Amino acid sequence: MSNELEAFLEYITVTKALSKKSIEAYSSDLKSIENETSTPLIKLDTQKILLYLSTYENKRTLNRKLSSVNSFFEFCYKSDFLQEHSKLKSAKIPKLLPKFLTYNQIMDALESIDRTSWIGLRDYALILFLYATGTRISECLELSRDDIKDNWLFIRHAKGDKERVVPIAKIAKIAIDDYLLEFMYERENIWCNYMGNKLSRISAYKITQKYLGVSPHVLRHSYATSLILGGADLRVVQELLGHASLLTTQVYTHIQKQDLKLTVESCHPMAKG
Repeated sequence: MSNELEAFLEYITVTKALSKKSIEAYSSDLKSIENETSTPLIKLDTQKILLYLSTYENKRTLNRKLSSVNSFFEFCYKSDFLQEHSKLKSAKIPKLLPKFLTYNQIMDALESIDRTSWIGLRDYALILFLYATGTRISECLELSRDDIKDNWLFIRHAKGDKERVVPIAKIAKIAIDDYLLEFMYERENIWCNYMGNKLSRISAYKITQKYLGVSPHVLRHSYATSLILGGADLRVVQELLGHASLLTTQVYTHIQKQDLKLTVESCHPMAKG
């Protein structure tokens, strides 16, 4: 590993205090380039870097590695290791509609849950909660009983440490109350496994996969999609989802446009020819 790369990794670890996963990603991306080319990254020109990265067909993976390279060279430029720095352009990625389920699909699936045990009541309440609030699964699993007051959800473990308040549908609140009433352990965490310990991400994934055939994150997309198709303002949806940028939320406008297109095609006489 070159001295410049070592200095960069120390910078993002100590000065920027990035997460362990982020540091590992930067380290893996940049070390692999130096190892494969047998050349310190700072001595590679743009053409050689792009030639190496061209082996990655997945554009999202490619863009992540390009971002790592750009961050490294920006650090080198600001640290006077380089006299000039030109930023590498990201590859264009086609906008894909996020996968989502309709209200009827979710409610029909919930009917298959056996709610005669507290485990069944938990699974039912968890799926309803995710669809009713649009929380990230990481936020959901950190919730304690005090985080729900009346019909409001206080998300204190949000991404980027940005707290937010989200209204929770009455049917979801009732489902949680029914579950907690039968819950056989005294715990602060709402979502627990059969041993009374905090539910893991893997267990939550298995629950939604079992009944819906999707990951918990698809319920977050379903929540946002339902709001957009129901006429909700994009900025309101942004606030409810906890997106830092409106650009992240704008992916759902494609769903809205698709719905409008289907409506015209099925209802307008000139679209049926």
